[in-house]
Amino acid sequence: MADKIKLSLAGALLLAAIVAFYLLDEYPLLYRVLGLLAVGGVSAAIGLQTVAGRNAREFLRGSMIEIRKVVWPTRKETTQTTLIVIVMVIVMGILLWLLDMFLLWAVRLLTGQGV
Repeated sequence: MADKIKLSLAGALLLAAIVAFYLLDEYPLLYRVLGLLAVGGVSAAIGLQTVAGRNAREFLRGSMIEIRKVVWPTRKETTQTTLIVIVMVIVMGILLWLLDMFLLWAVRLLTGQGV
C-alpha cells in the first residue's frame, strides 16, 4: 500500500510540475525548465524508493554490466559493413527499378497502350 502511495505522489508531483511549466509562462524559460527538472528528480527519487523502483534500478545495473561485456566492432569493421549496406541498397534499388520498368512495359502491352 505504501508503494502505491509513493508512486501516486511521484506521479502527482510530476504532473503538477508539467502543468506549472505551462501555466507559468510569464517566467523565463530557464527557470521553468530548471524547476521541472528539479521536481522531476524529486519525483524519480520518490519512485525509486518503491519495489518497482528498486527492480528498475537493478535492471539498469544489470544492463550496464551486460553492455560492458559486448565486443564492439572496430572502426574498420563498421566502415566495411556500412559500405556493404550502401552498395546493397543501390543494387536492390536498381533491380526494383528494372522490375518496375518491365512491369510497366508488360501492363502497357496487355492493355493495348503500348506502341
